[in-house]
Amino acid sequence: MIGNTLHLAPSILAADFSNAGNALKVVEESGCDYIHLDVMDGSFVPSITFGSQFISSLRSKSDLIFDTHLMVDRPERHIESFIEAGSNIITVHAEATNHLWRCVDMIKSGGAECGVALCPGTSPSLIEPILPVLDYVLVMTVNPGWGGQPFIKEMVNKVRELKARREDGGYSYRISVDGGVGKKNFREIALSGASLFVMGTAFFNSEDKKAFVDSIYREVEDLC
Repeated sequence: MIGNTLHLAPSILAADFSNAGNALKVVEESGCDYIHLDVMDGSFVPSITFGSQFISSLRSKSDLIFDTHLMVDRPERHIESFIEAGSNIITVHAEATNHLWRCVDMIKSGGAECGVALCPGTSPSLIEPILPVLDYVLVMTVNPGWGGQPFIKEMVNKVRELKARREDGGYSYRISVDGGVGKKNFREIALSGASLFVMGTAFFNSEDKKAFVDSIYREVEDLC
């Protein structure tokens, strides 16, 4: 049932970069299996974060699933380096490249799982032809690149649409959401069809991370 398939992916952007290795340990001890790694280039989005070398330095410190989100222009130029760094999942933006099929092929050929992200203003119809081969579709529930934004509630309908397309087409991709996700909206988003939830400040600002994660899952325990 749904409650057995949901996962949280704390975003390292909300952690203390000066002690990133310890942040991975905290995530593991909370019961999470994923860590979300937002790579920003200052072009596709205004902020600049880190590159493949940072991810490579973390890889030896953790067995977490490294969920790397490339918020960069022309991601095909960088995919290889992020695979070599140890990314388990690489997600590229549909809006950031004219060569989406090429990106997907590079990711899968490199042995990683592949996701495609959609900004709030982008319709799922843009990626309809490629849905059969995707492992993940990431719905941005805020505009990427700016912190502290509220959850865009209309994106729940986009999650529902992607769930319907998956069922109609017999596809197997998972739906993930990123931005403004927390205890107040977790249940509604889960019921809409999402199964991987990126959380930043909601996770890292909680005093007891394990208790926070447990409380999140209790929101859907009746669905297990």
